[in-house]
Amino acid sequence: MALPDPSTTTPTKPTIVGIYGVPGCGKSFLLHQLKTDLGEDHFASYDGSAVLSSLIHGGLDAFKKLDDQEKNIFRERAISKIAQDCSSSGRIGIVAGHYLFWDVDVDSGAGKPQVIWTDGDADVYTHILYFEVPADVVVQRRRHDTMRKRPSLSQEHITRWQRTEIDQLREICSKQGIHFSIIPPTSNVLEFTTFFLREQSNFLRAKNQLDTSLRDLSGQRSKTILVLDGDKTLTSDDTGAIFVKLMLDDGLVAEDPLKAVFSSLNYTYTAFWQVARRVYDCDALPEQTFEAYCQQVTASVSIHPEILCMLRQAKERGVTAIVLTCGLQRIWEKILEGAGLSPSTVKVIGNGRSEDVIVTGEVKGVLVSRLRDVHQMYVCAFGDSILDLPMLKGADKAIVVVGDKRKRSVGIDQPLLHAIDNEHLNACQVLLPPTSPPRLDIVKLPLTDITSPHFITSIVSPAELADKNAAKLLMTPMRDATVYGPALRKAHSEVGRHLAVNLLSKYIGLEEYAIQHVQGTQTVGYRFQDEAKMLIVALMRGGEPMALGVSEAMPLAIL
Repeated sequence: MALPDPSTTTPTKPTIVGIYGVPGCGKSFLLHQLKTDLGEDHFASYDGSAVLSSLIHGGLDAFKKLDDQEKNIFRERAISKIAQDCSSSGRIGIVAGHYLFWDVDVDSGAGKPQVIWTDGDADVYTHILYFEVPADVVVQRRRHDTMRKRPSLSQEHITRWQRTEIDQLREICSKQGIHFSIIPPTSNVLEFTTFFLREQSNFLRAKNQLDTSLRDLSGQRSKTILVLDGDKTLTSDDTGAIFVKLMLDDGLVAEDPLKAVFSSLNYTYTAFWQVARRVYDCDALPEQTFEAYCQQVTASVSIHPEILCMLRQAKERGVTAIVLTCGLQRIWEKILEGAGLSPSTVKVIGNGRSEDVIVTGEVKGVLVSRLRDVHQMYVCAFGDSILDLPMLKGADKAIVVVGDKRKRSVGIDQPLLHAIDNEHLNACQVLLPPTSPPRLDIVKLPLTDITSPHFITSIVSPAELADKNAAKLLMTPMRDATVYGPALRKAHSEVGRHLAVNLLSKYIGLEEYAIQHVQGTQTVGYRFQDEAKMLIVALMRGGEPMALGVSEAMPLAIL
């Protein structure tokens, strides 16, 4: 049987967000509001109890008569059905669910909480948002709920219930790689949750656009891909600033809207979303004017000749490229087209009007990690600003583009130095134009020449030759007659681990999960897709050492 094409083998696990909180906190009402505000194009809303009711003849009344084991089976079927629905539709699931029941009469004491969380929940959920409503508010809501009859509980009991759920869910989510967040009681709950979900949808759409771009790139032969920022990387100009100047000159805006937004909101998803909606997609800027401005900006800038030389050399070696920009995608598509770079060689993922993908620095980092860990590509990233640091840190090879001192990005030197000294960033710099003074110093940030014919070879070779060279090294002790006993078993084990990491990972695919970064923050880690459901079978006796090596690469799998 032929192995699947690794370029199309990507994780299929959908994004499922659980809205949790004690009964009476307002989850169902929030779910209804979210459904109204977000629509159903990109999101699917589920009430966990309603899904359960639909799966059993007689509904919830019949469900309540089942024993605990039978109830658990139906709960797992319910969450599995939600996952299957979202996987087939490509939408993000929003589920109002329960972690435990602790409905006891206040006079009878605390009682024993009944946890109803299942292994299926742990497998399906990608995010949990905990709705932490003040205990006195929950007591009042339960007391005045005309739709459901709920036992009267004290504020102390509600507080204890919430703390138990938060503590246990946080621990479970940490172990299972589920992102856990608390909706603070002082926040605008609907606004907080809506923006959180919009951002998750944006990550999903950005990943889908990346996957589509890779499929569309024709003639791809190399495992290496170039990922380049746009403004002040491909060119010394800022196309966004030029675009806004045209709006100012024509009186469409009274002041620079980009400065106003980014100075108050920094470079967050919310800021870029507001720019897309209030600047590029405002009523004063109809489609025809938008296109005309994009064309004027395109005519006023040019790509660095050194970058063009590198891209043409890359094309000859089968190396493709993606421009990953926080600027306007339409402008960069026009600039590349004007430079003779076809969409079959260079793709653009960038910002646009309000319905498009929003590209932030965090999105850049996520997409570079996806190229490396899911698509198994060797990534060489080019950037110039603090927004590019996430993708530079996630790339196999990072190149900082340093422009003229009067035009280049400011504010990156200290974060860049910190990343080099404390986060193991191994980067070099290219001066464009070559007369530009270097950043930091050329010891911490060595110079490189991207126009040299050896440059493309240096970034292609690691990806294309690694397997061949590794195979030669690994097979030698297995053929050497002087190697026997424990040393020979170790050689077979190393081969098993190598095959798992370099071959099986391409065809099985990877999934993301949360890990604790060495710097104390939470970041994204990767493991085999559905690793805990795998079974490694050793064909005795000779296959056991190799199976142990595979097991090292898949610690959650059963051996």
